[in-house]
Amino acid sequence: MKKRIIVLGALFAILSLTKTNAQILSDKTMGALGKGVSGFTFSDADAAALAKQSIAELDANNPVADPKNGYSIRLDRLFGKHTTSEGVTLNYKVYLVKDINAFACADGSVRVFAGLMDIMDDNQLLAVIGHEIGHVVNHDTRDAIKAAYKKEALLDVASSQSGKVETLTQSQLGQIGSAMIDSKHSRKQESEADNFSYDFMKRNGYDVNAVESAFRILQNLSEGAEASFMTKMMSSHPDSGKRADAAKKRATKDGLYHAYEQQEIVNTAPVTAAKKTTATTKKTSTAKKK
Repeated sequence: MKKRIIVLGALFAILSLTKTNAQILSDKTMGALGKGVSGFTFSDADAAALAKQSIAELDANNPVADPKNGYSIRLDRLFGKHTTSEGVTLNYKVYLVKDINAFACADGSVRVFAGLMDIMDDNQLLAVIGHEIGHVVNHDTRDAIKAAYKKEALLDVASSQSGKVETLTQSQLGQIGSAMIDSKHSRKQESEADNFSYDFMKRNGYDVNAVESAFRILQNLSEGAEASFMTKMMSSHPDSGKRADAAKKRATKDGLYHAYEQQEIVNTAPVTAAKKTTATTKKTSTAKKK
């Protein structure tokens, strides 16, 4: 079985059990590297190209739901109409893992974990992915992958001085994935992505109260059996309860607030009724001889 490599999104990096071995350069090497890195420019195109390679490596090492899988059908139903947002072209896939998570990459790739789809209804899921799209539109994912690129010292002195991003090996792309797990968006970036999610819901006619409800689910998880683990993982992120309160405040101000009730969650493929074939028998009559 291939080793699962999972990049965790900043908002929902809460229950992943994936272990990685990121390689960090020595202080001496980093010191020499830093001289060249300072003037290095990392464009949106660079970030998108690197993210595209990294996500291909991740897809190859994670169980991806096929198009006929119930999870894929549900995700396509929800987001098939949102393949572009703010000029960003998006693509979606489901990882068939129990982790409660979702993440987006600088190239517009969005990956949703089955565990998240098991506990959130359509509107709540729309709110979560809207948040992840916000990180792409706001260039947060570009900054994160740039930081991972530098952290893993994949930028050598020659490339930093020439201003070019080098072609990476599969092993190096794995290092990028490992480093991305440790990368965290700032509180400001998280707050702005929350606002993007709310605006996304409102603009498309969805129930904005699902934003608050999604955060309440995470808040309840953080106070349950996984509390100690959640506290460690979420220490550098805004409190889910406070983020839920902020979403509720916006909905109230807009005159849209009401207590949200979770809808039915269906992740199974629809059953196609088999066509009934009726056998017809040709009746023949035999004339009696006189």
